Amino acid sequence: MSEQHKFFLPENELPTSWYNILADFPEPMPPVIHPGTLQPIGPEDLAPLFPMSLIEQEVTTDRYIDIPQPILDVYRMWRPTPLIRALRLEEALETPAHIYFKYEGVSPSGSHKPNTAVAQAYYNKIEGTKALTTETGAGQWGSALSLAGSMFDLPVEVYMVKISYQQKPYRRSLMKIFGAEVYASPTDRTNAGRAILEQDPDSPGSLGVAISEAVEVAATSGGAKKYALGSVLNHVMLHQSIIGQEVMKQMEMAGEEPDVLIGCVGGGSNFAGFVSPYVREKIVNGKDTKIIAVEPAAAPSLTKGQYVYDFGDTGEMTPLMKMYTLGHSFIPAPIHAGGLRYHGMAPIVCHMYDLGLIEARAVHQNPVFAGAVLFAKAEGIVPAPESAHAIRAVIDEALAAKEAGEEKVIVFNLSGHGHFDMSSYDAYLAGKLVDYELPVEEVEKALAHLPQIA
Repeated sequence: MSEQHKFFLPENELPTSWYNILADFPEPMPPVIHPGTLQPIGPEDLAPLFPMSLIEQEVTTDRYIDIPQPILDVYRMWRPTPLIRALRLEEALETPAHIYFKYEGVSPSGSHKPNTAVAQAYYNKIEGTKALTTETGAGQWGSALSLAGSMFDLPVEVYMVKISYQQKPYRRSLMKIFGAEVYASPTDRTNAGRAILEQDPDSPGSLGVAISEAVEVAATSGGAKKYALGSVLNHVMLHQSIIGQEVMKQMEMAGEEPDVLIGCVGGGSNFAGFVSPYVREKIVNGKDTKIIAVEPAAAPSLTKGQYVYDFGDTGEMTPLMKMYTLGHSFIPAPIHAGGLRYHGMAPIVCHMYDLGLIEARAVHQNPVFAGAVLFAKAEGIVPAPESAHAIRAVIDEALAAKEAGEEKVIVFNLSGHGHFDMSSYDAYLAGKLVDYELPVEEVEKALAHLPQIA
Protein backbone atom coordinates (compact mmCIF):
# COMPACT_ATOMS: atom_id res chain seq x y z
CA MET A 1 0.00 0.00 0.00
CA SER A 2 3.03 2.29 -0.24
CA GLU A 3 2.43 3.19 -3.90
CA GLN A 4 1.01 6.57 -4.82
CA HIS A 5 -2.79 6.62 -4.71
CA LYS A 6 -3.82 9.82 -6.47
CA PHE A 7 -2.52 11.71 -9.49
CA PHE A 8 -3.57 15.35 -9.73
CA LEU A 9 -2.82 17.60 -12.67
CA PRO A 10 -2.17 21.22 -11.71
CA GLU A 11 -4.79 23.64 -13.04
CA ASN A 12 -2.29 25.15 -15.45
CA GLU A 13 -2.18 21.79 -17.24
CA LEU A 14 -5.94 21.71 -17.84
CA PRO A 15 -6.36 20.96 -21.57
CA THR A 16 -7.28 24.11 -23.48
CA SER A 17 -8.57 22.33 -26.59
CA TRP A 18 -11.02 19.51 -27.22
CA TYR A 19 -9.81 16.58 -29.34
CA ASN A 20 -11.88 15.49 -32.35
CA ILE A 21 -11.54 11.80 -33.29
CA LEU A 22 -13.19 12.51 -36.67
CA ALA A 23 -9.87 13.95 -37.82
CA ASP A 24 -8.11 10.60 -37.44
CA PHE A 25 -10.63 7.89 -38.36
CA PRO A 26 -9.15 5.78 -41.19
CA GLU A 27 -12.55 5.85 -42.90
CA PRO A 28 -15.08 8.70 -42.78
CA MET A 29 -18.25 8.20 -40.75
CA PRO A 30 -21.52 7.55 -42.60
CA PRO A 31 -23.42 10.82 -43.12
CA VAL A 32 -26.44 11.87 -41.07
CA ILE A 33 -29.58 11.66 -43.23
CA HIS A 34 -32.62 13.93 -43.42
CA PRO A 35 -35.69 11.70 -42.81
CA GLY A 36 -37.75 13.57 -45.41
CA THR A 37 -35.34 13.95 -48.33
CA LEU A 38 -33.14 10.94 -47.44
CA GLN A 39 -30.17 13.15 -48.31
CA PRO A 40 -27.29 14.16 -46.02
CA ILE A 41 -28.41 16.96 -43.73
CA GLY A 42 -27.06 20.49 -43.94
CA PRO A 43 -26.60 23.15 -41.25
CA GLU A 44 -30.00 24.67 -42.03
CA ASP A 45 -31.68 21.37 -41.11
CA LEU A 46 -30.25 21.49 -37.58
CA ALA A 47 -30.68 25.23 -37.01
CA PRO A 48 -34.14 24.92 -35.36
CA LEU A 49 -32.60 22.78 -32.62
CA PHE A 50 -28.99 23.90 -32.11
CA PRO A 51 -26.94 27.13 -32.23
CA MET A 52 -24.70 27.43 -35.28
CA SER A 53 -21.48 27.14 -33.26
CA LEU A 54 -22.49 23.64 -32.08
CA ILE A 55 -23.65 22.67 -35.57
CA GLU A 56 -20.19 23.61 -36.85
CA GLN A 57 -18.59 21.46 -34.14
CA GLU A 58 -20.91 18.61 -35.09
CA VAL A 59 -19.54 18.40 -38.64
CA THR A 60 -15.96 19.66 -38.37
CA THR A 61 -12.99 17.39 -38.99
CA ASP A 62 -10.52 19.78 -37.36
CA ARG A 63 -8.36 17.79 -34.96
CA TYR A 64 -8.49 20.30 -32.09
CA ILE A 65 -11.07 22.93 -31.12
CA ASP A 66 -10.02 25.69 -28.73
CA ILE A 67 -12.06 25.85 -25.51
CA PRO A 68 -13.36 29.40 -24.89
CA GLN A 69 -12.10 31.06 -21.72
CA PRO A 70 -15.56 31.38 -20.05
CA ILE A 71 -15.94 27.59 -20.33
CA LEU A 72 -12.46 26.98 -18.92
CA ASP A 73 -13.30 29.30 -16.02
CA VAL A 74 -16.27 27.11 -15.09
CA TYR A 75 -14.35 23.88 -15.71
CA ARG A 76 -11.81 24.95 -13.09
CA MET A 77 -14.49 24.55 -10.42
CA TRP A 78 -13.70 20.80 -10.54
CA ARG A 79 -11.20 20.10 -13.32
CA PRO A 80 -8.72 18.55 -13.69
CA THR A 81 -10.35 15.53 -12.04
CA PRO A 82 -8.22 12.99 -10.17
CA LEU A 83 -6.85 9.72 -11.47
CA ILE A 84 -6.81 7.23 -8.56
CA ARG A 85 -4.97 3.93 -8.15
CA ALA A 86 -7.48 1.43 -6.76
CA LEU A 87 -4.97 -0.28 -4.49
CA ARG A 88 -7.55 -1.61 -2.04
CA LEU A 89 -9.61 -3.12 -4.84
CA GLU A 90 -6.46 -4.78 -6.17
CA GLU A 91 -5.84 -6.17 -2.70
CA ALA A 92 -9.44 -7.40 -2.33
CA LEU A 93 -9.20 -9.21 -5.67
CA GLU A 94 -5.68 -10.50 -4.96
CA THR A 95 -4.80 -9.56 -8.52
CA PRO A 96 -1.41 -8.62 -9.95
CA ALA A 97 -3.22 -6.12 -12.18
CA HIS A 98 -2.77 -2.41 -11.53
CA ILE A 99 -6.22 -0.73 -11.53
CA TYR A 100 -6.72 3.02 -12.00
CA PHE A 101 -9.93 5.02 -12.27
CA LYS A 102 -10.64 8.51 -13.54
CA TYR A 103 -13.11 9.99 -11.07
CA GLU A 104 -15.61 12.29 -12.78
CA GLY A 105 -17.94 12.20 -9.75
CA VAL A 106 -16.14 15.21 -8.24
CA SER A 107 -18.06 17.62 -10.48
CA PRO A 108 -20.80 19.77 -8.85
CA SER A 109 -23.56 17.57 -10.27
CA GLY A 110 -21.68 14.33 -9.58
CA SER A 111 -20.78 13.07 -13.05
CA HIS A 112 -18.94 13.75 -16.32
CA LYS A 113 -21.97 15.44 -17.87
CA PRO A 114 -21.08 19.09 -17.05
CA ASN A 115 -18.12 18.83 -19.46
CA THR A 116 -20.57 19.25 -22.33
CA ALA A 117 -23.47 20.90 -20.45
CA VAL A 118 -21.35 23.96 -19.65
CA ALA A 119 -20.15 24.18 -23.25
CA GLN A 120 -23.65 23.85 -24.70
CA ALA A 121 -25.11 26.44 -22.32
CA TYR A 122 -22.31 28.88 -23.16
CA TYR A 123 -22.71 28.61 -26.94
CA ASN A 124 -26.50 28.91 -26.69
CA LYS A 125 -26.21 31.96 -24.46
CA ILE A 126 -23.87 33.89 -26.74
CA GLU A 127 -26.12 33.16 -29.75
CA GLY A 128 -29.23 34.51 -28.01
CA THR A 129 -31.12 31.36 -27.03
CA LYS A 130 -33.82 32.17 -24.46
CA ALA A 131 -34.22 28.70 -22.88
CA LEU A 132 -33.07 25.09 -23.25
CA THR A 133 -35.04 21.85 -23.40
CA THR A 134 -33.62 18.41 -22.80
CA GLU A 135 -34.29 14.86 -21.67
CA THR A 136 -32.63 12.86 -18.92
CA GLY A 137 -32.64 9.23 -17.84
CA ALA A 138 -31.13 8.68 -14.41
CA GLY A 139 -30.81 12.44 -14.01
CA GLN A 140 -27.07 12.96 -14.41
CA TRP A 141 -27.52 14.91 -17.63
CA GLY A 142 -30.54 16.84 -16.40
CA SER A 143 -28.64 17.84 -13.27
CA ALA A 144 -25.63 18.94 -15.30
CA LEU A 145 -27.62 21.04 -17.77
CA SER A 146 -29.62 22.59 -14.93
CA LEU A 147 -26.32 23.56 -13.29
CA ALA A 148 -24.96 24.96 -16.56
CA GLY A 149 -28.18 26.89 -17.15
CA SER A 150 -27.79 28.54 -13.77
CA MET A 151 -24.17 29.44 -14.61
CA PHE A 152 -25.20 31.26 -17.79
CA ASP A 153 -28.67 32.45 -16.75
CA LEU A 154 -30.59 30.17 -19.13
CA PRO A 155 -33.92 28.56 -18.08
CA VAL A 156 -33.91 24.76 -18.51
CA GLU A 157 -36.88 22.43 -19.11
CA VAL A 158 -36.16 18.74 -18.42
CA TYR A 159 -38.18 15.71 -19.56
CA MET A 160 -37.10 12.94 -17.19
CA VAL A 161 -37.80 9.29 -18.03
CA LYS A 162 -40.76 8.37 -15.82
CA ILE A 163 -39.26 5.24 -14.22
CA SER A 164 -36.18 7.25 -13.21
CA TYR A 165 -38.38 10.17 -12.09
CA GLN A 166 -39.96 7.70 -9.66
CA GLN A 167 -36.78 5.83 -8.70
CA LYS A 168 -34.49 8.84 -8.26
CA PRO A 169 -36.40 11.68 -6.56
CA TYR A 170 -33.30 13.45 -5.29
CA ARG A 171 -31.88 13.89 -8.79
CA ARG A 172 -35.16 15.63 -9.47
CA SER A 173 -34.64 17.80 -6.39
CA LEU A 174 -31.12 18.73 -7.50
CA MET A 175 -32.40 19.91 -10.88
CA LYS A 176 -35.00 22.05 -9.18
CA ILE A 177 -32.40 23.52 -6.80
CA PHE A 178 -30.45 24.62 -9.88
CA GLY A 179 -33.64 26.24 -11.19
CA ALA A 180 -34.93 23.77 -13.80
CA GLU A 181 -38.49 22.64 -14.48
CA VAL A 182 -38.74 18.82 -14.45
CA TYR A 183 -41.48 16.67 -16.00
CA ALA A 184 -42.00 12.88 -15.88
CA SER A 185 -41.88 11.59 -19.48
CA PRO A 186 -44.07 10.60 -21.24
CA THR A 187 -46.19 13.67 -20.43
CA ASP A 188 -49.42 15.09 -21.80
CA ARG A 189 -47.58 18.31 -22.69
CA THR A 190 -46.50 17.15 -26.17
CA ASN A 191 -47.89 15.25 -29.11
CA ALA A 192 -45.11 12.68 -28.75
CA GLY A 193 -45.89 12.11 -25.09
CA ARG A 194 -49.64 11.88 -25.61
CA ALA A 195 -49.15 9.30 -28.38
CA ILE A 196 -47.16 7.04 -26.06
CA LEU A 197 -49.66 7.44 -23.20
CA GLU A 198 -52.50 6.55 -25.55
CA GLN A 199 -50.77 3.24 -26.34
CA ASP A 200 -49.70 2.58 -22.74
CA PRO A 201 -50.97 4.84 -19.94
CA ASP A 202 -48.51 3.19 -17.55
CA SER A 203 -45.47 3.48 -19.83
CA PRO A 204 -42.19 3.67 -17.85
CA GLY A 205 -40.83 5.90 -20.58
CA SER A 206 -37.44 5.73 -22.26
CA LEU A 207 -34.70 8.07 -23.38
CA GLY A 208 -36.06 7.83 -26.92
CA VAL A 209 -39.49 9.04 -25.78
CA ALA A 210 -38.07 11.82 -23.60
CA ILE A 211 -35.88 13.00 -26.49
CA SER A 212 -38.96 13.24 -28.70
CA GLU A 213 -40.72 15.44 -26.15
CA ALA A 214 -37.78 17.76 -25.63
CA VAL A 215 -37.12 18.05 -29.37
CA GLU A 216 -40.80 18.81 -30.06
CA VAL A 217 -40.89 21.60 -27.48
CA ALA A 218 -37.78 23.22 -28.95
CA ALA A 219 -38.83 22.77 -32.58
CA THR A 220 -42.25 24.36 -31.98
CA SER A 221 -40.97 27.31 -29.93
CA GLY A 222 -40.38 29.62 -32.88
CA GLY A 223 -36.67 29.74 -32.17
CA ALA A 224 -36.95 30.87 -28.55
CA LYS A 225 -35.89 27.49 -27.15
CA LYS A 226 -33.08 25.23 -28.31
CA TYR A 227 -32.51 21.57 -27.59
CA ALA A 228 -29.47 20.26 -25.68
CA LEU A 229 -28.46 16.60 -25.88
CA GLY A 230 -26.24 14.97 -23.28
CA SER A 231 -24.85 12.15 -25.41
CA VAL A 232 -24.87 10.53 -28.89
CA LEU A 233 -23.95 13.57 -31.05
CA ASN A 234 -20.45 14.35 -32.28
CA HIS A 235 -20.11 17.69 -30.49
CA VAL A 236 -20.95 16.00 -27.18
CA MET A 237 -18.20 13.41 -27.71
CA LEU A 238 -15.87 16.28 -28.60
CA HIS A 239 -16.48 18.13 -25.32
CA GLN A 240 -15.97 14.95 -23.30
CA SER A 241 -12.52 14.39 -24.81
CA ILE A 242 -11.10 16.50 -22.01
CA ILE A 243 -11.39 13.35 -19.85
CA GLY A 244 -9.11 11.22 -22.01
CA GLN A 245 -6.62 14.02 -22.54
CA GLU A 246 -6.22 14.42 -18.79
CA VAL A 247 -5.89 10.66 -18.33
CA MET A 248 -2.99 10.51 -20.79
CA LYS A 249 -1.08 13.13 -18.81
CA GLN A 250 -1.90 11.45 -15.50
CA MET A 251 -0.81 8.01 -16.68
CA GLU A 252 2.51 9.59 -17.63
CA MET A 253 2.72 10.84 -14.03
CA ALA A 254 2.01 7.27 -12.86
CA GLY A 255 4.72 5.95 -15.15
CA GLU A 256 2.47 3.32 -16.73
CA GLU A 257 0.73 2.61 -20.03
CA PRO A 258 -2.82 1.20 -20.06
CA ASP A 259 -3.20 -2.34 -21.36
CA VAL A 260 -6.98 -2.20 -20.97
CA LEU A 261 -9.38 0.78 -21.02
CA ILE A 262 -12.99 0.28 -19.87
CA GLY A 263 -16.07 2.50 -19.79
CA CYS A 264 -19.84 2.04 -19.62
CA VAL A 265 -21.97 2.92 -22.65
CA GLY A 266 -25.56 4.05 -23.01
CA GLY A 267 -25.44 6.90 -25.47
CA GLY A 268 -21.65 6.80 -25.46
CA SER A 269 -20.38 10.17 -24.24
CA ASN A 270 -18.31 9.29 -21.17
CA PHE A 271 -16.83 6.32 -23.01
CA ALA A 272 -15.93 8.23 -26.17
CA GLY A 273 -14.47 11.13 -24.22
CA PHE A 274 -12.39 8.76 -22.13
CA VAL A 275 -11.02 6.56 -24.93
CA SER A 276 -10.82 8.84 -28.01
CA PRO A 277 -7.20 9.95 -27.46
CA TYR A 278 -6.21 6.30 -27.02
CA VAL A 279 -8.18 5.24 -30.09
CA ARG A 280 -6.09 7.80 -31.97
CA GLU A 281 -2.95 6.04 -30.69
CA LYS A 282 -4.28 2.77 -32.10
CA ILE A 283 -5.00 4.36 -35.46
CA VAL A 284 -1.91 6.56 -35.83
CA ASN A 285 0.76 4.71 -33.88
CA GLY A 286 -0.43 1.11 -33.97
CA LYS A 287 -0.92 0.71 -30.20
CA ASP A 288 -2.70 -2.53 -29.23
CA THR A 289 -4.59 -1.24 -26.19
CA LYS A 290 -7.68 -3.32 -25.43
CA ILE A 291 -10.68 -0.97 -25.20
CA ILE A 292 -13.97 -2.33 -23.83
CA ALA A 293 -17.43 -0.70 -23.96
CA VAL A 294 -19.78 -2.19 -21.36
CA GLU A 295 -23.55 -2.01 -21.84
CA PRO A 296 -26.59 -3.41 -20.00
CA ALA A 297 -27.92 -6.80 -21.12
CA ALA A 298 -31.39 -5.21 -21.12
CA ALA A 299 -30.39 -2.67 -23.79
CA PRO A 300 -27.43 -4.25 -25.66
CA SER A 301 -27.33 -2.11 -28.78
CA LEU A 302 -23.69 -2.84 -29.68
CA THR A 303 -23.74 -6.56 -28.93
CA LYS A 304 -27.27 -7.42 -30.11
CA GLY A 305 -28.36 -4.52 -32.32
CA GLN A 306 -28.06 -3.96 -36.06
CA TYR A 307 -25.74 -1.39 -37.68
CA VAL A 308 -28.32 0.51 -39.73
CA TYR A 309 -29.87 3.96 -40.08
CA ASP A 310 -32.36 4.77 -37.34
CA PHE A 311 -33.98 7.68 -35.57
CA GLY A 312 -32.39 8.86 -32.36
CA ASP A 313 -35.80 9.20 -30.75
CA THR A 314 -39.03 7.23 -30.49
CA GLY A 315 -41.22 9.92 -32.09
CA GLU A 316 -39.18 10.03 -35.33
CA MET A 317 -38.34 13.73 -34.99
CA THR A 318 -34.55 13.51 -35.20
CA PRO A 319 -32.34 12.99 -38.26
CA LEU A 320 -31.40 9.44 -39.21
CA MET A 321 -28.03 8.25 -37.92
CA LYS A 322 -26.19 5.05 -38.76
CA MET A 323 -25.72 3.28 -35.45
CA TYR A 324 -26.04 -0.02 -33.70
CA THR A 325 -29.68 0.01 -32.69
CA LEU A 326 -32.42 -2.13 -31.19
CA GLY A 327 -35.03 -0.06 -33.05
CA HIS A 328 -36.29 3.37 -32.01
CA SER A 329 -39.65 2.00 -30.86
CA PHE A 330 -38.00 -0.49 -28.49
CA ILE A 331 -38.61 0.37 -24.81
CA PRO A 332 -35.86 -1.15 -22.61
CA ALA A 333 -36.76 -2.90 -19.36
CA PRO A 334 -36.82 -0.63 -16.27
CA ILE A 335 -33.29 -1.36 -15.04
CA HIS A 336 -31.83 0.98 -12.42
CA ALA A 337 -29.08 2.26 -14.72
CA GLY A 338 -31.49 4.73 -16.28
CA GLY A 339 -28.77 6.55 -18.20
CA LEU A 340 -28.05 3.37 -20.20
CA ARG A 341 -31.66 2.65 -21.24
CA TYR A 342 -31.23 3.78 -24.83
CA HIS A 343 -32.10 1.94 -28.02
CA GLY A 344 -29.08 3.14 -29.99
CA MET A 345 -25.53 4.35 -29.58
CA ALA A 346 -23.40 7.36 -30.54
CA PRO A 347 -22.40 7.12 -34.22
CA ILE A 348 -18.77 7.80 -33.23
CA VAL A 349 -18.75 4.82 -30.84
CA CYS A 350 -20.51 2.68 -33.45
CA HIS A 351 -17.89 3.63 -36.03
CA MET A 352 -15.11 2.68 -33.60
CA TYR A 353 -16.83 -0.67 -33.05
CA ASP A 354 -17.47 -1.29 -36.75
CA LEU A 355 -13.79 -0.60 -37.53
CA GLY A 356 -12.69 -3.07 -34.84
CA LEU A 357 -11.02 -0.39 -32.74
CA ILE A 358 -13.02 -1.28 -29.59
CA GLU A 359 -14.74 -4.33 -28.10
CA ALA A 360 -18.15 -4.54 -26.43
CA ARG A 361 -19.80 -6.73 -23.80
CA ALA A 362 -23.21 -6.76 -22.11
CA VAL A 363 -23.80 -7.48 -18.41
CA HIS A 364 -26.82 -8.05 -16.16
CA GLN A 365 -27.64 -5.70 -13.32
CA ASN A 366 -27.24 -8.12 -10.37
CA PRO A 367 -23.56 -8.86 -11.19
CA VAL A 368 -23.15 -5.14 -11.84
CA PHE A 369 -24.39 -4.21 -8.38
CA ALA A 370 -22.32 -6.97 -6.78
CA GLY A 371 -19.24 -5.39 -8.34
CA ALA A 372 -20.37 -1.93 -7.26
CA VAL A 373 -20.73 -3.02 -3.63
CA LEU A 374 -17.30 -4.65 -3.69
CA PHE A 375 -15.81 -1.47 -5.13
CA ALA A 376 -17.57 0.68 -2.52
CA LYS A 377 -16.25 -1.48 0.32
CA ALA A 378 -12.72 -1.34 -1.07
CA GLU A 379 -12.48 2.26 -2.30
CA GLY A 380 -15.13 4.07 -0.25
CA ILE A 381 -16.99 5.47 -3.27
CA VAL A 382 -20.54 4.37 -4.11
CA PRO A 383 -20.62 4.38 -7.93
CA ALA A 384 -23.56 5.32 -10.11
CA PRO A 385 -25.32 2.20 -11.45
CA GLU A 386 -24.25 3.26 -14.95
CA SER A 387 -20.57 3.51 -13.99
CA ALA A 388 -20.84 0.21 -12.12
CA HIS A 389 -21.18 -1.55 -15.49
CA ALA A 390 -17.57 -0.57 -16.17
CA ILE A 391 -16.56 -1.77 -12.69
CA ARG A 392 -18.06 -5.21 -13.40
CA ALA A 393 -15.83 -5.56 -16.46
CA VAL A 394 -12.82 -4.23 -14.55
CA ILE A 395 -13.25 -6.90 -11.89
CA ASP A 396 -13.61 -9.59 -14.54
CA GLU A 397 -10.46 -8.40 -16.34
CA ALA A 398 -8.51 -8.19 -13.07
CA LEU A 399 -9.52 -11.74 -12.14
CA ALA A 400 -8.54 -12.95 -15.60
CA ALA A 401 -5.12 -11.29 -15.10
CA LYS A 402 -4.86 -13.11 -11.76
CA GLU A 403 -5.68 -16.43 -13.42
CA ALA A 404 -3.07 -15.80 -16.11
CA GLY A 405 -0.50 -14.37 -13.68
CA GLU A 406 -0.22 -11.18 -15.77
CA GLU A 407 0.43 -7.70 -14.38
CA LYS A 408 -2.04 -5.86 -16.61
CA VAL A 409 -2.66 -2.12 -16.27
CA ILE A 410 -6.42 -1.54 -16.28
CA VAL A 411 -7.85 1.99 -16.42
CA PHE A 412 -11.56 2.82 -16.27
CA ASN A 413 -13.77 5.86 -16.19
CA LEU A 414 -15.80 6.19 -12.99
CA SER A 415 -18.23 8.54 -14.70
CA GLY A 416 -20.32 9.44 -11.64
CA HIS A 417 -21.13 8.71 -8.03
CA GLY A 418 -24.30 6.94 -6.88
CA HIS A 419 -25.35 9.14 -3.97
CA PHE A 420 -28.71 9.81 -5.64
CA ASP A 421 -29.20 6.16 -6.56
CA MET A 422 -29.52 4.61 -3.12
CA SER A 423 -32.98 3.18 -3.82
CA SER A 424 -31.38 0.97 -6.46
CA TYR A 425 -28.81 -0.24 -3.93
CA ASP A 426 -31.63 -0.87 -1.46
CA ALA A 427 -33.35 -3.02 -4.09
CA TYR A 428 -30.14 -4.96 -4.73
CA LEU A 429 -29.41 -5.54 -1.04
CA ALA A 430 -33.00 -6.73 -0.56
CA GLY A 431 -32.64 -9.21 -3.42
CA LYS A 432 -35.29 -7.46 -5.52
CA LEU A 433 -33.34 -6.71 -8.68
CA VAL A 434 -34.33 -8.59 -11.82
CA ASP A 435 -31.88 -9.61 -14.55
CA TYR A 436 -34.02 -8.93 -17.58
CA GLU A 437 -33.63 -11.03 -20.69
CA LEU A 438 -33.76 -9.15 -23.97
CA PRO A 439 -37.17 -9.74 -25.59
CA VAL A 440 -35.96 -10.84 -29.01
CA GLU A 441 -39.43 -10.66 -30.55
CA GLU A 442 -39.81 -7.00 -29.48
CA VAL A 443 -36.43 -6.11 -30.95
CA GLU A 444 -37.25 -7.91 -34.21
CA LYS A 445 -40.54 -6.00 -34.37
CA ALA A 446 -38.81 -2.67 -33.74
CA LEU A 447 -36.08 -3.35 -36.29
CA ALA A 448 -38.61 -4.41 -38.92
CA HIS A 449 -39.98 -0.86 -39.13
CA LEU A 450 -36.69 0.97 -39.67
CA PRO A 451 -36.20 3.16 -42.78
CA GLN A 452 -34.53 1.24 -45.58
CA ILE A 453 -31.41 3.24 -46.42
CA ALA A 454 -28.37 1.73 -48.10
